[in-house]
Amino acid sequence: MNFLIDTHAFLWYIQASDQLSLKAADILEDPNQNLYFSIASLWEISIKMGLGKLKLDNSFHELEVLLSRLSIEILPITFADTETYLSLSLHHRDPFDRMLIIQAMNRSLSVITADSAFDAYSIDRIWL
Repeated sequence: MNFLIDTHAFLWYIQASDQLSLKAADILEDPNQNLYFSIASLWEISIKMGLGKLKLDNSFHELEVLLSRLSIEILPITFADTETYLSLSLHHRDPFDRMLIIQAMNRSLSVITADSAFDAYSIDRIWL
């Protein structure tokens, strides 16, 4: 299957947090899955690190190496994604999460996230 990993799910995974669901961890550790991480999530992480709102055991640069080692492909934002953003209903107001929702919709990806607000959209949310 094809999965888009939400920012918090990836961070919980690399920090071995018990907040990550077992189902999410199983998917992230399965080498047969196609895993994607949005450039929007990397942007969100860099903003939060730059503001001092997020501290990681890894440097930001090390995230690229880690993503590669875990065979997680970085998903770009396309013009079509930004166009879809214009018409996405406002069930969820976080701009980064809205972009993940759009990317999942446009590419038929299931989203690994604990955020139940994603359920308001026509995507498959994976958590429990």
